[in-house]
Amino acid sequence: MSKDRQDPQTESAREAAGELPRIDLSTFVLSLSTSALYNLGLVESPDVGLVEEPNRALAKQTIDTLEMLREKTRGNLDETETRLFDSLLYELRMRFVSSEPDAGR
Repeated sequence: MSKDRQDPQTESAREAAGELPRIDLSTFVLSLSTSALYNLGLVESPDVGLVEEPNRALAKQTIDTLEMLREKTRGNLDETETRLFDSLLYELRMRFVSSEPDAGR
């Protein structure tokens, strides 16, 4: 088994024991995108299970951080990571624009 791929049973055992899963670039990028969605008011708070008031400034900063990471890692990403960045950034930008107060008019 390669170093990059963890045995799913080992991952499940870790999670059952209360340990966090191993972090790789894809997991980190997905975590940042979830933070952006949370700050857009599109996903529930993990603490209280409710959708919080949007914070567009934090959402934009997180989207900008993802863009910066993509640019700084350009040439070092595999095809899957490149597609992940591209699709997440596209989706987040579309949701950011559609969440503008005047977007529905």
